Amino acid sequence: MQKNAGVFGFGDMTPTFFLSPAKPKKLIWGAGPVFVLPTATSKVLGQGKLSMGPSVVALVQPGKWTLGALVNNAWSVAGPSDRSDVNQMTLQYFVNYNLKKGWYLSSAPVITANWRASNGNVWTVPVGGGVGRVMRLGFQPVNIAAQIYGNAAHPSSGSTWGIRLQIAFLFPKLPPAMKEKLKALQQK
Repeated sequence: MQKNAGVFGFGDMTPTFFLSPAKPKKLIWGAGPVFVLPTATSKVLGQGKLSMGPSVVALVQPGKWTLGALVNNAWSVAGPSDRSDVNQMTLQYFVNYNLKKGWYLSSAPVITANWRASNGNVWTVPVGGGVGRVMRLGFQPVNIAAQIYGNAAHPSSGSTWGIRLQIAFLFPKLPPAMKEKLKALQQK
């Protein structure tokens, strides 16, 4: 392999689930578990361990803005003994400016701290942003986004930049009209 050659592929999947109040106030919040699934296509792109821990999110939406933060910490619970144990904090603040037709501009860097790292390689701090859209794919509401970031701080063996392509499936309470359409489709 060439010196400074990049590695391309998929990283670990990190599903997070939140329980939140049914009738939110100005501050919207949720809490629940985070899981890190060892799905990376290369050893250098993932941790190789099943990990889990707590997660909390909070946000406000003044005018066309959405401002908030998500924080979690995951510890490894299973995986190969030849891979390092995991104790990692993730902090993602997000600043969105909402445009028309579900489009938005966004900066939502994922700041990480690997508490088990040594030699000053604890932090990864990205800077950047991108664009996204909340829309429907058939009946399913989704949030699709593309963002690019440069890493202002990163481990010596880490990347200096990254791209995030994301799709989030949304499960809001269905309005009565949508429930009727679904019911009619099921009866056909």
